[in-house]
Amino acid sequence: MTLEAHAGVVPATAREPVLTLRGISKSFGAVQALTGVDMDILPGEVVGVVGDNGAGKSTLVKILAGVYPADSGEIRFQGKAVSIPSPAASRALGIATVFQDLALCDNLDVVSNLFLGREIGAFTLDEEQMEQRSWSLLRQLSAKIPSVRIAVASLSGGQRQTVAIARSLIGEPRVVILDEPTAALGVAQTAEVLNLIERLRERGLGVVLISHNMADVQAVADRVVVLRLGRNNGDFRVADVSYEDIIAAITGAADNAVTRRAHARTAEEGQLS
Repeated sequence: MTLEAHAGVVPATAREPVLTLRGISKSFGAVQALTGVDMDILPGEVVGVVGDNGAGKSTLVKILAGVYPADSGEIRFQGKAVSIPSPAASRALGIATVFQDLALCDNLDVVSNLFLGREIGAFTLDEEQMEQRSWSLLRQLSAKIPSVRIAVASLSGGQRQTVAIARSLIGEPRVVILDEPTAALGVAQTAEVLNLIERLRERGLGVVLISHNMADVQAVADRVVVLRLGRNNGDFRVADVSYEDIIAAITGAADNAVTRRAHARTAEEGQLS
């Protein structure tokens, strides 16, 4: 099955979530990193997960990637309750994660990076088939890579991100998690990566975009899930909210001493009247 098999995306209202999280909690000693986090990812949908430093974004990604086990809560994949005890289990399930460091080998070419650990060939490597599949993957992503035999060290930041995303698709996942994919990229390279995300959505994949860049999130995301202090603090459709609304949810601007006093004063006045 190729990426084209995921094409023909239907409206979000007619789809069931491919990935569902309910009540996910995780602590590290006395530090409560996540508390009762809920999230749904639909096929053919880009969900931006945003929050300040320490909000729990990285912990959530690592739970889905099989790096950390959740302390409590339920994960359902395509409607079935699952556990993700290891990165291999996450990949086998259909979840591909591209971490911020990309984990590419600079001294190897594009083909070698794409098939590292998944080489084709029983006794000798089938270089021709791996090269053909590499070009096929990159074409499906409309990627701008000059040659699949060029060393990754020679590629730009955007091209390196392209290779990392293409590698994640070899296992034919249903959900792709991108951890800060545009961090430290220039304007042109960022646009290249955002185009890749659009290609993933067009092919019916559920995409989780972890980012601090609100402009990138608003450019490609269908929904935004806000985490604050390890808890859900908003789930918005991008078309329905402003930049200020999202920032307010991230910073807790609607939940501070001033607003709490104002609410208390309003409640007192209502009781007196």
